[in-house]
Amino acid sequence: MTPRIAEITRKTAETEITVKVNLDGTGQASLSTGIGFFDHMLDQIARHGLIDLHVAAKGDLHIDGHHTVEDVGITLGQAVHKAVGDKKGIRRYGHAYVPLDEALSRVVVDFSGRPGMIMNVPFKSGMIGTFDSQLAHEFFQGFVNHAFVTLHIDNLRGENAHHQAETVFKAFARALRMALEMDPRALDSIASTKGSL
Repeated sequence: MTPRIAEITRKTAETEITVKVNLDGTGQASLSTGIGFFDHMLDQIARHGLIDLHVAAKGDLHIDGHHTVEDVGITLGQAVHKAVGDKKGIRRYGHAYVPLDEALSRVVVDFSGRPGMIMNVPFKSGMIGTFDSQLAHEFFQGFVNHAFVTLHIDNLRGENAHHQAETVFKAFARALRMALEMDPRALDSIASTKGSL
């Protein structure tokens, strides 16, 4: 099988970001965004998705974290899209439920080729450390738009915003892992009646 790896660098007036992915990795991560909690969430994607992930980001954090978080989502989406290639043999769909104490989240992903996102996460706090909880939406929207996936994210319950976020990111990682897994019964086909994704 061709290695499913990619490296993308994105430079704007607001951020400079490099993302490297290996979709068939072991969950190794090298993360530096300048936002501690965000690095912690990206680590969940690597470890639970079994994706080797390198993220180096320099952004205008003197303003806030918005541009950095959104642009990491964009760049990660571009890298995953490039690494997955023609999508031949992948399962296409993935889903996961993940609990953390009182919190429970469900994430469903489809490598459909059509960007779309529904996110229902009523965070109990506006800030998680120095991380604005609203930025989770910006990250996932950036990812969706550039990975060309359909993504449904639902936090089913939770009272602690840290727990809510962590269950979302872990469930996202697990769903991603399932969707990107090679189906041994369909290695030479694409999971669509159209013949393309």
